[in-house]
Amino acid sequence: MRLLGLAWRPRLSAVAAVIGLLTGGAVIIALWTGQPHHSTVAEQTPAVPEATPAVAEHVPQQPVALPLAPIAVENAPPTIIRRTVTIASGDTLMAVMTRSGSDRTTAHAAITALAKEYNPRRLRPGQALTLQFDPLREGANPKRPPLVRLAFAASVEEEIQVSLNERGRFTAKTIHKPLEVRLHRTDAAIDDSLYLAAKRAGMPPTMIVELIRLYSFDVDFQRDIQPGDHFEVLFEAHYDERGELAKYGDILYAKLRVRKTELPLYRFALKDGNIDYFNDAGHSVRKALMKTPVDGARLTSRFGRRKHPILGYGKMHRGVDFGAPKGTPVMAAGGGVVERAGRYGAYGRYLRIRHNGRYKTAYAHLSAFRRGIKRGVRVKQGQIVAYVGSTGRSTGPHLHYEILVNGKRINPFRLNLPTGRKLKGAELARFQAVHGKTRKLFAATRSLTRLAESR
Repeated sequence: MRLLGLAWRPRLSAVAAVIGLLTGGAVIIALWTGQPHHSTVAEQTPAVPEATPAVAEHVPQQPVALPLAPIAVENAPPTIIRRTVTIASGDTLMAVMTRSGSDRTTAHAAITALAKEYNPRRLRPGQALTLQFDPLREGANPKRPPLVRLAFAASVEEEIQVSLNERGRFTAKTIHKPLEVRLHRTDAAIDDSLYLAAKRAGMPPTMIVELIRLYSFDVDFQRDIQPGDHFEVLFEAHYDERGELAKYGDILYAKLRVRKTELPLYRFALKDGNIDYFNDAGHSVRKALMKTPVDGARLTSRFGRRKHPILGYGKMHRGVDFGAPKGTPVMAAGGGVVERAGRYGAYGRYLRIRHNGRYKTAYAHLSAFRRGIKRGVRVKQGQIVAYVGSTGRSTGPHLHYEILVNGKRINPFRLNLPTGRKLKGAELARFQAVHGKTRKLFAATRSLTRLAESR
């Protein structure tokens, strides 16, 4: 019998080990299934070894940058639970955190720590937050594990982390992500419009809009552009550590050939820190006012006498109309101070900007003003100030645009606008050095069009 008992001991030990493993697994499953759940919380599902690392439930406990870098499943600690929460309209940070599983006391402590590094009020609807919970932390309630980290991307270059330290206190820090700047070149002939030609050549829409804005001081895009005209652009793009596009930068150089006239411009940082664009001779391309303060619009009514579309009789039209969809952004034609912003009779929603003692611009039939635009506010040239609409006496969505010189409304297209600054002396010499370097960079950069064709 003693021999029989000795023979059974190894088997009993093996059975005990199996039971221990099963019990441990049951505890982990119980911890997992006991977590609170809400529709606004996207909780990671358990991963299997074959799964892509990006969808793993667990993440390393040491600080990591967000978006969280892919990790190997077999190296991930099996205790930390991660949940991704998206802020909805009307949400407070406290409500989001408690809804996702944190108790109010812990959430308040985390928010207090965050406020020392980043203003929580800057968080907007659609912002994604990553929260981490530790169900095995000392004194933890298995059904409601404590929050140990909150993290989110404040921008493509900055990430905010709030973590529980060894003393049980939350601390916040900003992680700066290095971005690599690469240059992209686009050049092509214009068969229809500058926007469509640039889009076909591979230029991103945001940079096309910026290009149009830069040339809006000199070019009437409805009448000046002809088939056979040409453009070329050198612009920046910023990439993150994974080689993915994070954001677009600045236009460094552009040249638009319109009706056999070449209009080059170069980005240049002035000694006072301001950025401007200059032509080959060092003259600023900026004018006192923009000819067209709305992008992608068509000219629907010119300055002068016309038959009024609603009143039905001949009446002087003391502005120009640009037809565009409702909600199209309207830019300030020049820097200045908002003189009036509100309802104004037949003009509907109306905005007037005083640029100096001589010039004013007015924008009518607007659907809305941009947040913060009100009387007395200073605006910059090219800044979005309102949106196209059809308020007041209007037959459809459009912008009615007026330029007032010494209080008199004049034809914007016949206005001889004063030019910007002219570089001289040492500033001009420094610009010429930048000019030459930029030309070499453009020549050395391969065109996006040719890159696409070679693939």
